[in-house]
Amino acid sequence: MDLFDELKALDVDVDAGLQRLNGNKNLYTRLLGSFVKTINEYYVQPDFDGNDYKETTDRAHAIKGASGNLSITPIYEAYTQIVDLLRKDQPEQARELLKNIIPIQDKIIECINKCM
Repeated sequence: MDLFDELKALDVDVDAGLQRLNGNKNLYTRLLGSFVKTINEYYVQPDFDGNDYKETTDRAHAIKGASGNLSITPIYEAYTQIVDLLRKDQPEQARELLKNIIPIQDKIIECINKCM
């Protein structure tokens, strides 16, 4: 299986991501590498401070945007909800979603790293 097939198996909408880039597979692949850097730079820990989570919201928003641009659907959908919950002052619910998405996120990142 190639990178795109493996990502599709992880529910990444590769076709939509490629469509956004006019089918440019090389560009999509390069942007996947940038996505990994974004995850590393803006990683959100589930044990973020429940009293002051503005930085957590900003980090989650950056991941949401990067994953949305590439149609990395599971991560995009989860971080969309996480950002919304944080903005509604519901950090505990955001934490639970974060705990659920991190293993999936790790699999996607592992897949990208392995295939690049």
